[in-house]
Amino acid sequence: MNRLVGYIYTYEQKEDGMMRNVMLKNTHRVEIREAVSDDAVNIIDFYNVVGGESDFLSFGAGEFKREIEDYSNYIVSVSNESNSIMLLATIGSEIIAIATINSSQKERTKHVGTLGIVVSKNYAGLGLGKELMNELIEWARQNGITRKISLVTNEHNTKAIDLYKKFGFDEEGLLKQDNFINGTYQNTVMMGLIL
Repeated sequence: MNRLVGYIYTYEQKEDGMMRNVMLKNTHRVEIREAVSDDAVNIIDFYNVVGGESDFLSFGAGEFKREIEDYSNYIVSVSNESNSIMLLATIGSEIIAIATINSSQKERTKHVGTLGIVVSKNYAGLGLGKELMNELIEWARQNGITRKISLVTNEHNTKAIDLYKKFGFDEEGLLKQDNFINGTYQNTVMMGLIL
């Protein structure tokens, strides 16, 4: 099975796998491809920057602490799992978004994938989150294992919650005072999509 699905789009074969091109609302051409081990440093750097751009992530600026070799190995393990994927959206060599589905390998829970999408502040609102959501959901539908996608988000992340609902996600619960951000305790919304 092709790990990048994109039923509407054409793909280019690259040395390190498949890649899809999309055009953002601002006419920037973006490449979406699966992460490889050599991306570890750039992914860590990206997360450490975007952590300071939003109060809706589980970490702040500079708090994504990972050893490069360990994270490189993690990327390899994700690519070897049929029910997990890590996609990068790039312009040139710059990562502008990361989209993941991570799944347990335990028999009882491997049908559930946890979705995460992080878009750089400079590229928010241009349709990239929607493109990445489409890509992940279609990939999950076709991987032969995933039957449910779960996610969590801050209760104040209303734009994201509205997007998730448009894709069919339902609110499944509330984790009360789950985060401490800017001096206040905030709740986390749990959402799920049955495929």
